[in-house]
Amino acid sequence: MRIVHVASELFPYVKTGGLADAVGALASALADKGHEVSVFVPGYRSVLEHSGALQAERKHQLKIEVGDQVLSGEVRAFSPRPGLTIYLICRDEFFDRRNPYGAGGRDYEDNADRFIFFCKAAVETMRVGEFQADIAHGHDWQAALFPLFLRDAERRHGGTLAVKTVFTVHNIAYQGVFPAATFGRTNLPDELNSMDGLEYYGQINFLKGGLLFADRVTTVSPRYAQEIQTAEFGCGLEGVIQSRAGDISGILNGVDLAVWNPAIDPLIPAPYSAADPAGKKLCRAELLKRSGFDPKFTGPIFGMICRLVEQKGVDLVLANRDFFVKQNCRLIVLGAGDKRLEDALRQLVADAPEKVSLSARLDEAMSHLIEAGSDFFVMPSLFEPCGLNQMYSQIYGTVPVVSRVGGLMDTVIDADDNPSFGTGLMCLPTAAGLRDALDRALKLFGSRTRYGDVQRRAFARDFSWAKAAAVYEKLYQDSL
Repeated sequence: MRIVHVASELFPYVKTGGLADAVGALASALADKGHEVSVFVPGYRSVLEHSGALQAERKHQLKIEVGDQVLSGEVRAFSPRPGLTIYLICRDEFFDRRNPYGAGGRDYEDNADRFIFFCKAAVETMRVGEFQADIAHGHDWQAALFPLFLRDAERRHGGTLAVKTVFTVHNIAYQGVFPAATFGRTNLPDELNSMDGLEYYGQINFLKGGLLFADRVTTVSPRYAQEIQTAEFGCGLEGVIQSRAGDISGILNGVDLAVWNPAIDPLIPAPYSAADPAGKKLCRAELLKRSGFDPKFTGPIFGMICRLVEQKGVDLVLANRDFFVKQNCRLIVLGAGDKRLEDALRQLVADAPEKVSLSARLDEAMSHLIEAGSDFFVMPSLFEPCGLNQMYSQIYGTVPVVSRVGGLMDTVIDADDNPSFGTGLMCLPTAAGLRDALDRALKLFGSRTRYGDVQRRAFARDFSWAKAAAVYEKLYQDSL
C-alpha cells in the first residue's frame, strides 16, 4: 500500500511526548513490512538541524491559500530507510522556532495559521507530486484538518488523492480550539462552519474535524476508545465520538525495540536482559550517582518521567510527599511543564535533597537511564490514552506503578490482584490510591523472590510495533 502520515512530531527529529515515538515507530514498521510510506512533518529548526535531515532535497515550491492571503512554502524530502520518505513542510515564519507549539508556558498566538498551512501544504504536495495514496493518516489536532482539506482539494481539482482517510486521537484533551473568525482562514465551504462541522460552542475545533470527516478513527488503546465516549473522559466531544462509534477502533501503541531495548541501548552504561540482568545494577548505580545520591544506596528507587501537567498525576505524587521524605527510598523525576508543578517539585527537593531529585528538562539519555536504573516507575495518570513509559518500564525490568485508566489498564497486570501473571502495581487515580500502591511497592521490594518474579514476567512482555503495525495494516486493508 501507499501510505501517507501527517503529524506535528516525529522521532528522532522532533519530540515533546509519545506522539513522536508512536508515529516514528509505526511508519518504520509499515515500511519494514514492504509498504511505501511517506511522513509529512513541519520543518522545525530542530528537524532541519538534525543530522539525519541534512541530506533533505528541495522538492517543491508551494503557494498556499490561508484566508485572503497566499503564503509561500517549500517542501524538502529525504529517505532515512528503504520504503520511508520524510517530507518537511518549510516556512520560516511558522516553523523556524526552537519549540514546536509555544514558549514561556504559552501557546504561540499563530498556531491556527501554522497548522492550517501545514495540513494544506501536505495536501498540495500530494496533489502536485501525484502521490495517489491508498491511505492518508492524520494524527492529533495539529493534523486533524488534513482529511478535510484532502477531500476539499479532490472536490476542487478533481481526481483522487487518497482512497481512504484515517485519523488517530492520541490525546483528546488537546483539541485545537480557536476563535470563530479562524474558520475563514481554512477556506472551507461555509456549511462546515456549523454544529455538524467545525463549530464548537461559538468557536471552531480542529480535532472535531478529524473525528467527523475521516473515514476511520482510531485511538491509541482499546480502553481509551471506550472511555472517550463518556462525559468523564470525552472532554466535551463525547457526543461526536458516539456519533462515529461504528468507525472507531482502539489500537494499542507499540514500542520501537530498536530504540527501547536494554540489551542494545547505547544510552545506558551497561546492557542487560532477562537472561543476563547483571547490567541493571550498574545502571542503578549510575542513576543514583547522576542524581546526586550515594551509588551504594540499597533501598527502592522510584523513577518518574513525564510532562509536568495535571494529567500525569504529579499532584498525587506531591500529595504523598511524606512517603518520599520519610521512607527509605529515592524519587527521581525528569520532566518540564507547568510552572506550579515544577515549583512544587523544586520545593520538595529543597526540603529533602537527600531523598528527591528533579531534572526539569527534556533529556532523552536521562529518560533511558531512569527506565534502566529504577526499581519502580511511577505513572499515576488521571487519564492516559495509551502511555508508553509503562511499557518501556516492563521491557527494562522496572516494575510500573500506574493508575487504573486507559491504556495503562490494557498493558499492566496488578501483581496483588493476579499473583501468577502480575507485572506491576495499579491504583485508583487519587492521592490515597497512589499511597496504597506505594506502600505495596515497599512490601514487594522487601520480598526479593516475589519482586524478582514480577520483574521476570515484566521482562517477558511483547510490546513490539510488529504486533501493532499488523493491526493497523488490517485496519487499512479493511477500510479499502
